[in-house]
Amino acid sequence: MSQRKIPEKWQSSVRAAKAVQVAFDMDEALQYQIRREALDNGLSPSDQIRHILTLPTAAKPKRPRLTVSLSPEDYVHLAERYGLSPEQQLEIKHRVMDELLAYSRQQLDEG
Repeated sequence: MSQRKIPEKWQSSVRAAKAVQVAFDMDEALQYQIRREALDNGLSPSDQIRHILTLPTAAKPKRPRLTVSLSPEDYVHLAERYGLSPEQQLEIKHRVMDELLAYSRQQLDEG
């Protein structure tokens, strides 16, 4: 079977696919310190570890975002909370975002 050349624009994806994720079991205080430094430096915890180890990191910053996994049961719960149908996942996502923004503003006002 002949081997096809991978297009140039996909080369970085090939390198990423060959990378191996390494997990470290660390003391909670150390994990907190690294996460805090990452936050203070505008980095992901992974990039902060790479910085500590003087390994290269991506030149352009990644889009900052928070994630949460929602199960079907979570959608049922949130739909009830917002008076929606569980199938209205996009609207639920918008309502969650609004609630998180309100929470953030409240925390800033209290702090």
